[in-house]
Amino acid sequence: MDWASVSAAGCGLRGVEPSTSYGRPALKVKGKLIACTGRTDDHFVLMLDLDRVAFLMEMEPETFFQTPHYVGWPAVLVRYAALPVGELPALLQEAWARRVPKGWLQA
Repeated sequence: MDWASVSAAGCGLRGVEPSTSYGRPALKVKGKLIACTGRTDDHFVLMLDLDRVAFLMEMEPETFFQTPHYVGWPAVLVRYAALPVGELPALLQEAWARRVPKGWLQA
């Protein structure tokens, strides 16, 4: 898996558009970040709530992690090589659902 896979899956969600975040490729919905490439090519950043971030890092530390920069922020780093492709759509959907208008969730 790589950023192209993440981008293709993310752009299938309502309102998601390719963008940038701090000069790096990103996915946004209504101008709000849901995912972006990491500082190295082995991972991407996914915006999730803090409880979910903590849960994922505890349950699957080989896949989900944080660097000191992200501690305390609703973001988790995801290793491309460790994430099963089948889990990507649900994770992107979860990040998307945090950012869209509530009416979109009921549609």
